Amino acid sequence: MAKGKKAVVLLSGGLDSATTLYYALDQGYQCRALIFDYGQRHRRELKSAVAVAKGAKVPYQLLKIKLPWKGSSLLDLRSPVPSTRHPRKIGKTIPSTYVPARNTIFLSFALSFAEASGARAIFIGANAVDFSGYPDCRPAYYQAFQKVIEQGTKAKKIRIITPLINMTKEQIIRLGMKLGAPLDKTWSCYAGGRAPCGVCDSCRLRAKGFAGAG
Repeated sequence: MAKGKKAVVLLSGGLDSATTLYYALDQGYQCRALIFDYGQRHRRELKSAVAVAKGAKVPYQLLKIKLPWKGSSLLDLRSPVPSTRHPRKIGKTIPSTYVPARNTIFLSFALSFAEASGARAIFIGANAVDFSGYPDCRPAYYQAFQKVIEQGTKAKKIRIITPLINMTKEQIIRLGMKLGAPLDKTWSCYAGGRAPCGVCDSCRLRAKGFAGAG
């Protein structure tokens, strides 16, 4: 049903967004990727996002925006990335790595791009099961943003699609492998560096997912 339809895919360079891109392609969408350099504490994930887009032969745009007010340990180098949270507490509270209104900002850009280019869908790899606890990763948030589209745009019928929203990290990895997504090219670590830190929330969730997937 989606054959010939255009879609905008938000691509961060992580497991979830890479799997989402390959899911959209598998559904027959003609995809364009949006990658954001928003002043995050490292650029390693941007390299992964570009590599994933190129590997999928998908046109991409790298947008540079600035959030000078900080408000997150991903934006403020003086604020350390948390590495001591107990695994059972991941997802239960909102950590300092939450970037205020980040997905709202990203989706607004994606919506503008979709409306201007005639795309019928916006794909985002949001997940509300194995995640760090961000409020803009929950189903209710995307339901609300869908209403924004319907009430505040000319196109009105653009859909936000969140195929991973109710999956565990293990299920996401299994889906990515099935779709042929280059998971080896993805990057999840909040800290950056030459090698993943292994102790931040994102590293722990990634490791848990791969262990579960065998």
